[in-house]
Amino acid sequence: MAVKKTELYSSLWASCDALRGGMDASQYKDYVLTLLFMKYVTDKYKGRRFAEIKVFDKANDDEQDPDKRTGCSFDDFVALKGNKNIGEGMDKIIARMTSANPSLKNIIDNVHFNDEAKLGKGKEMQDKLTTLVSIFERPELDFKKNKASGDDIIGDAYEYLMKNFATQSGKSKGQFYTPAEVSRILAKVIGLGDCEKKDVEVCDPACGSGSLLIRAVDEAKHGATGWGQEKDVSTAGLAKMNAVLHNQSTVAIRPGNTFSDPQYLESVDGREILKRFDFVVANPPFSMKNWTDGVKGKEYDRFDGYGAEPPEKNGDYAWLLHILKILKDDGKAAVILPHGVLFRGNAEATIRQSIIDRGWIKGIISLPANLFYGTGIPACVLVLDKENAENREGVFMIDASRDFVKDGNKNRLRERDVYKIVTTFNEQITTDEKYARFVPMEEIKEKNGYNLNITRYIDSSAPEDLQSIDGHLYGGIPSADVDALETYWDTFDGLKGELFSEMRPGFLRLNFEKGEIRSRIEANAAYAAYRGKVGAAFGRWRENVDGSLRSITEDTVPKALIRTLSDELLTNFAPLTLLDKYDIYEVLLSYWNETMADDTAMIVDGGYLVGRETEDIKEIQKSGKHKGEEKIVGWEGTLIPKAVIAEIFYPEERAAVEKAEQHLRDEEAALEEYIEANGEDDNILQDCKNDNGKIDSKLVAAKMKDTKGKKGQEDDYKILSEYDKREKRVKGARKLLNEKRSELEGKCLARYPKLTEDEIKELLTNHKWYVAVKSGIDERYTAVSHRLTTRVTELAERYENTLPELEKMVESDEEKVRRHLERMGFKW
Repeated sequence: MAVKKTELYSSLWASCDALRGGMDASQYKDYVLTLLFMKYVTDKYKGRRFAEIKVFDKANDDEQDPDKRTGCSFDDFVALKGNKNIGEGMDKIIARMTSANPSLKNIIDNVHFNDEAKLGKGKEMQDKLTTLVSIFERPELDFKKNKASGDDIIGDAYEYLMKNFATQSGKSKGQFYTPAEVSRILAKVIGLGDCEKKDVEVCDPACGSGSLLIRAVDEAKHGATGWGQEKDVSTAGLAKMNAVLHNQSTVAIRPGNTFSDPQYLESVDGREILKRFDFVVANPPFSMKNWTDGVKGKEYDRFDGYGAEPPEKNGDYAWLLHILKILKDDGKAAVILPHGVLFRGNAEATIRQSIIDRGWIKGIISLPANLFYGTGIPACVLVLDKENAENREGVFMIDASRDFVKDGNKNRLRERDVYKIVTTFNEQITTDEKYARFVPMEEIKEKNGYNLNITRYIDSSAPEDLQSIDGHLYGGIPSADVDALETYWDTFDGLKGELFSEMRPGFLRLNFEKGEIRSRIEANAAYAAYRGKVGAAFGRWRENVDGSLRSITEDTVPKALIRTLSDELLTNFAPLTLLDKYDIYEVLLSYWNETMADDTAMIVDGGYLVGRETEDIKEIQKSGKHKGEEKIVGWEGTLIPKAVIAEIFYPEERAAVEKAEQHLRDEEAALEEYIEANGEDDNILQDCKNDNGKIDSKLVAAKMKDTKGKKGQEDDYKILSEYDKREKRVKGARKLLNEKRSELEGKCLARYPKLTEDEIKELLTNHKWYVAVKSGIDERYTAVSHRLTTRVTELAERYENTLPELEKMVESDEEKVRRHLERMGFKW
């Protein structure tokens, strides 16, 4: 059975525990990722050629034929488990892999498994590596059955590990990982998906672990060739492995310093020049201080013709000019740089003016701060386009700096944020000038002196909430504040009149107590009718996508499917302007990433009946049994959760479980209340507590025996006896619940392998997928009333009392305090 992506991620990250302690994440990532690479190519392509990769297996051992030699697969790692020379043996296996595949030289052999300094000596190394190899033998890391195209489960797992390594590493974390959300933006805003050219060439001159370059290549409409360069040799190896694991092993990755030793050159008229590309994407190191080292004599005309050279102690513009140099005359690029490039002066101002005058800057996207590993400073995306640059009339600017969610100690772009940026830029949407504007060249050059600081052009701050002195003095809610909520009043006909009435010219009063605001809003007929419109829009979407979701085959491309689902959702919800379409998009995409993507990949790999085979059921039954027991506890269906099976097929048994759960809660509450009521310090129950402060039933039984029938201890016995009865009722309720649960789970498990394909499709769509998406959308609509309630309540409270009334209240309180102090003997 194919593995779920979430289970794969969990297992891979758990495998890192075997190496933690001896080295930090920037080092142990090399070991884990090398093993991941070896396991993947062994499972998928053992005994045959996979692009550049040859993996040999013992069945083909032939000393006379070098193309059939042994010792080049993960299986050979397994054979070394428990061997005292396991580290040395693993290094030899990797050496044979690079010998058979020269393109992997200096890529997978950068890590040494026979390193005592990192892995310990003797038995410590033996045990550690044996454990690590065993972890990668787990069934959930078997990639033989994963065949879903376009989903790149192993490549995505690689990126998952890179993200976690970046989070854990104490070093320059950003050097080997660009957040996937940011990579997707760059790949989409440069037009790769719309380019009609065949086999375009894409370059990333600071490729790190390669994710940005790979994503860009994957975006190309008619295929693309990728070229990457990375200064750090180890990270360049990660990039090459990443490319292979994404089925893009022809992507060229070369180590070397891009400034002093550019790797991609071509000869023109006997002169070496930098190779030029159709597209460039890059997330170079911010503000490099030593970029000029070794560059003299190797400038390749990169820095000429701009009126100044980039500062020696800041490489931001050096990267920008390098990218412009390697772009073809109609080339396009997207590069991530710190905000300082938009407004810094001196030499950078001169270069910036020259670039603007040439019309090469098509757009600027301001990103939130603290997105990147290794730095918390805000960054921007410069979108460059040489095609028709001489006719460019302005620069399209987006301020997306406020759209993010907190994720641990970092910020993260949500699906809605990525989609909003990409669609706004590609469609040049300017309906919200607090988010995006097309800024004319005249405004940039003449009014702002070539300063591109986003805040000069877009004011994304929230409007100031002004207070009315008149309202505070004489009472009433200002009509202007209420009128500012016109979107709600236009949508919910009559609601404004239900909530407010005129108090005096220009000021309103609330028609009822402020505690009733929410209930009055939700009782409004137009509000209820709009909820019906939301339900109808969802119904149309469900009707339009149902056929696609019930006809997933091995030819289905999950990424194409989710595009269809999301486009259809946005189309149906577009007329409902009160709901933010990006919020609706987020509901679907979040659920897709959490659940539906896994489900779809499983169906592509094994059909709708995946997980129902006898072998899989046995695994479920085996995992559901506790040691020494025959209870079936803890199992879960591959596609259909047991909760859904219980709801549809066994409603009576499910109700019995719920009743038993409530009964247990009642008995536990009764016992707790009894303990509290009889819990004085000198109470006999206090003598029955163990070292953890809990009442021990064995101590209670012993005390009951000691006090039974003894004169003067009748009350103690009575208390203990009552406690014992109540505790036995709790145990009985718990036993009954376990029996009911076991009965239900047994029936569900017995029913699971009997589900037909039609039943699975029905349960999966109508009782799992649609329920989850509809619930998320309903929550977004409920939030509409919450926002309106919050604002109306805020206004009501703000002007609830006039200033004279407040002064009287203060005087009254002061008088109360004065009298109280006098009674205490103080004069005031």
